[in-house]
Formats: sequence, C-alpha cells, structure tokens
Amino acid sequence: MKKRFLYIALIALTLGACTEQDIVEQPSIPTDGGTEVRLPADVNSGELLIKFKPEMTDILDRTMTRAAGNGGVMTRSGIPSTDEVLEILGGYHFERIFPVDSKNEERTRIAGLHLWYQVKFDEGTDLQEAARRLSQLGEISKVQGNSRIKRAYNPKSRRSYVSQAALQQRAATRSGVAAGRFSDPGLAYQWHYTNSGNNAFDKTNSTGETLAGSIAGCDVGCYEAWQKCTGDPSVIVAVLDDGVMYTHPDLAGNIWVNDKEELYAGTDADGNGYKDDRYGYNFVHNTAAISWTDVSDIGHGTHVSGTIAAMNNGYGVCGIAGGDGTKDSGVKIMICQVFAGENSVSLNGEAQAIKYAADNGAVILQCSWGYNSSEANEVEGYSPGPATEKEWADTYPLEKEILDYFINNAGSPNGVIDGGIAIFASGNEYAGSASYPGAYSKCVTVSAVAADFTPASYTNFGPEVDISAPGGDTEYYNAIGEEDNEFWENNEVSGSILSTMIRNGSPAYGYMDGTSMACPHVSGVAALGLSYAVQQRRHFKASEFVALLKESVKPVDNWYSGGKKKKKDSRLTVYGSNMLIDAQVTESFSTLENLTLFMNSVTANLDSADNISVSPKSLQVTYNSIAHPGIFSILIIFVIPFMVIAGGFVVWFRRRRR
Repeated sequence: MKKRFLYIALIALTLGACTEQDIVEQPSIPTDGGTEVRLPADVNSGELLIKFKPEMTDILDRTMTRAAGNGGVMTRSGIPSTDEVLEILGGYHFERIFPVDSKNEERTRIAGLHLWYQVKFDEGTDLQEAARRLSQLGEISKVQGNSRIKRAYNPKSRRSYVSQAALQQRAATRSGVAAGRFSDPGLAYQWHYTNSGNNAFDKTNSTGETLAGSIAGCDVGCYEAWQKCTGDPSVIVAVLDDGVMYTHPDLAGNIWVNDKEELYAGTDADGNGYKDDRYGYNFVHNTAAISWTDVSDIGHGTHVSGTIAAMNNGYGVCGIAGGDGTKDSGVKIMICQVFAGENSVSLNGEAQAIKYAADNGAVILQCSWGYNSSEANEVEGYSPGPATEKEWADTYPLEKEILDYFINNAGSPNGVIDGGIAIFASGNEYAGSASYPGAYSKCVTVSAVAADFTPASYTNFGPEVDISAPGGDTEYYNAIGEEDNEFWENNEVSGSILSTMIRNGSPAYGYMDGTSMACPHVSGVAALGLSYAVQQRRHFKASEFVALLKESVKPVDNWYSGGKKKKKDSRLTVYGSNMLIDAQVTESFSTLENLTLFMNSVTANLDSADNISVSPKSLQVTYNSIAHPGIFSILIIFVIPFMVIAGGFVVWFRRRRR
C-alpha cells in the first residue's frame, strides 16, 4: 500500500512539474549518431545552420515572441536539451534565418523554412564537434556549416569600358550591320543578339593564324523575336549579384520598384520582413541601401542586368527584353545584392535573397555565380566543389530547400507562370562538369560559346549543362600576349559582350567575358518568352516552360559535323598468343618495330580508332610462409595435428587388442 502511494505521489510530482517546454523533451533523446555532418573547407568559424523538426514549432514560436518583447535578441531556443548543448559549446546567438513575412508565412511553414536557425559560438569552439553534438539531438533534423558564396570571376581583372559618346561616334561609322528595330548606338556591336557573320574581329592575328571570327547565326535571335514582343513589365527577373546601378540611364526605367516602401523611412510598410526595400535589398549589409561604389564593384550586376533589360530607347545599348522605348514596356530587374566590394553573403544570406525574390514577385532567378566544379584544377588555385547532387544536397541542405521553394512557389497560378525558373552560370574553370548549385537537376545551367559556335576557352561543360549562349572570348580572338586596355574609346573589344557598366561610380558601358555573360542571355530570352506569353494570354507551369526553352535552341553539338551526328564504330580484336608476333617476324623489317606492327594490325580497318592496351595477368605463384613462428603457430601447425594423430593411434591400438 505504501509503495502504491509512493508511485502515485511521484507521478503527481512529475505531472505537476511539467511546463509547456517539457512537451518537447522526448525527441531530445540522443540518436544513434546518424551520418557525419559535412562541413565545407571554407566554413565560417563559429557558425552553424540548424533545422529543427516540425514538432518543435510551438516552443520556437513562443521563444521568438518573448524575444520580440525584449528587443528581439535571442541566445537560446527554449528547448532544454538544445540549450544545454548550446551552453556547453559556447553558443551566444540564436536567430531564425527567414524573417516573418505576414503575407507569405503560411507557405514558408508548409515548406519547413521557419525551422531553420543560425547559431553563433565563441571563438575556439570546435565546429565539427559542435555539429556532431547538435546532430545527435532528437529535435534537430539537419545541421550544416555556413560559408560565404564566391564570385565566379576575378574582380581585379582588366576592365574594358566605352562611353556613350564613343558609342555614338563609332556607330555613325559602322557599316555592314543588319537593319534592326532599334537605333541604340551600341546595338551595332552586340553581335550576340544578331550575328551576321560580318564583324570587326574577323581577322588574322599577329602570328599569321586566321581566326574563324564569327559565324552567322551564333546569337540569340533577338531581331526575329522583337518583331513579336519586346518585353512586359509584369515579368520580374531577380538578379543575385553585386549592386545594380538602378540610376543608370539605360536601366532606370526597367528597375523593379516596391511602391509600398520608401527608402530610408525606417519602416516595413508592406510587412515582408525588410525595411525600406524600395529597390530591392542589400543582403550583404542587411540594408535597403544598394551599393555599387566600392573599388571592387566592377559593375558585374549592372552588366548582367543590361543584357536582360537595358532600355531599347535609342540610347546606349539594347537589352533582350528591354521594351520598345515607351514607359514600362520592358521586363523589370529586382535587385538582390549578394556581393559588395570584397564582401559577400553567407549561405543564410543567399537563402534569404532567393526567398525574397520568390515572395516579392520574381519569376526568374539570374545567378552568375556558384561553387567551383568537382573537376576544378587545384594547381590553378581552385578548390573543387561537390561532385554529385547528393553530395551537394548533404553538404548544403538549406540551399537545396530554398531553390526548391523558389522553383515551386515563385510566380502565381493566376499569372503567366506557376513556379519559378532558376538560371545559373556553369562556371569558368574549363572543367568537364558544371558547378553547383547550377548543376542541380531542377536548375537551368548555362555554358558559354564564342561568336563562331566553338566553346569559350574558359567555360565549364559536361552533361549537367542545359544550354549554351554567347559569353564572349577575348582570349581566343586577341593575338598571343595581347591584352585589352583598361579603358577603351576607339577600338572594339574582340568578340566580347557589350552591356551597361559602372566606372568610378558613374554610368558607363563596357565589355566582359564569361559564363556570367552567357547566363543573362538565357534569362533575357526566358523573360522575353514569358512576356510574349503574357501578350498571348498563355499560362505555363515552370517545368513546361523550361522544357520549351530547351527545345527552342540550336543544336550546337551537331554543328561540328556539319549538322550530322558523329558516328563511331567499335571493334574488339583479341590476340591470344604471345608468339603471334615475335622477333622472327620483325627481323626482316629493319625499320619496323614489333609494337608498331602489332598496333597497325589492330587499327588497320578502323578510322579514328582508340587503342586500348590490357596487360596480361601474372602467372607467378606465391605461397604463404611463416618466417618466425610463435606459440600460437606451433600449436596450430604441430601440437594439434600431433594430438590428432596420437589420438587416432591410441584408438586404433585399443581396437586391435580387442
């Protein structure tokens, strides 16, 4: 009876001590370890990104509510087991990655993005050990390192600029250019829009080598498309790059503007979680102030934006979907700044930028950056990136989830497209595989070609690449040892991509090469195609439009064989005798070696055959031996066999006596 009373009392005490937090203690039982957390080599010291399981939602929400009432600073989760580990590891900062967006919070939670948090630790914390400890907690589903994204280009490389005045002057003397719909002076040099095969870089270099130059049709076919459509302002392209100069005279009319916000007002008028975001957001410095005046801001984002949407207004250069010169006739550029000077966002900032684009109306994600490919040359200073989609997803699970969010949730079922299109540059390491995240099977990956259909000298290629587009190739067209001047006024930069740029904080125009330049051509074509769909009152699912985009391309791979697919025959020839060809045969041929005769006999009836040599297996037989027998060896080899023989002899002897 006493024991029964004691049990009841203990149960009562346990139930009486339970709080709302205790409901979540059960999942905190350590797991069996699971898989080791992959931390990238360049992981930020003292930072981890963790994702909780859905059953932790209520307590995390209550912790956020309490923190908001205390100034918004959080150091702990409110989950006892997690907080105990954070205390041991020296955690001092705990923050939800994605701010609450009143308009899109429901779909954020459906996607599970509200469960992602950033944790910061004291200097000296063993990050691998911290990741291991946290991953073993039952309430945490994913742990990853936090590292900074990198530019896919060198910001210190030479820059080739041209002024509006020089463009105007040069255009007046330009001849042999196909007549077009627009009179922008730079259009005469934008061969990548319409390539007639007659360009200034069709020449012989200083070594006497005749360059192929350009070939008609190596372009994106703008002139034909412009007869039907020039762009539509309802189509928004999010440019994740360095700061776009939204005051540039050739871009200002095609910049997305958040009419509900005012710059420097200090308020979040539209409730999307970001204050003052009138022209987009600077995720590097967590401010609405877009920057482009740092010495390392070479105008890369401005150049990319010009290719997509420079206004077709008789001034400067043309954009693929820049409109017809009238107000609000081109597609809109949403600025999502992820690079600023020497700085860049970390993976949590990248994720915020992609979600911002999806939640604020962008339907195309323009990303001319990414990790190095798995085949990047370490000798040249490249650190190889993920080799497979699984490796990438295991190492960067947040990145995969946020790209899936954009692809699934951008656009609108009531608009021209349901879902979003993520377009990435393949990389510039001349590697046989594309870089992630662009190589993700749900993204569109773009490699670069020169003006003659040949692969650019720098471009990544391989099976992960979906589309090739003009990216320029100055190295290919320049004479050996020749480099472009820093500033150009009088000479065309051979075979490069002309677009809007920034020089010393002021608007300019200029040339760049790279898969970074090929990528916006695809983004621009996609934006123009969606604009035409708006005009025709058509609606697409994102996957349908991507399939249509891939089907509309020219078969570059077939171009090398005159439009015919190369066919290669195979033959296996086996010689099974080591006396088939010996010295007696070849002695009569004073100039013929045995190996040469053998290889010629194999390949005599094959064109362009690849020779494969398979070495014979060794016939040498080896035996196991014991050089220094020990007690165990003596027991096995001598004692036990002797005992068996002796026992057998005893049995035989006894039976014989009977």
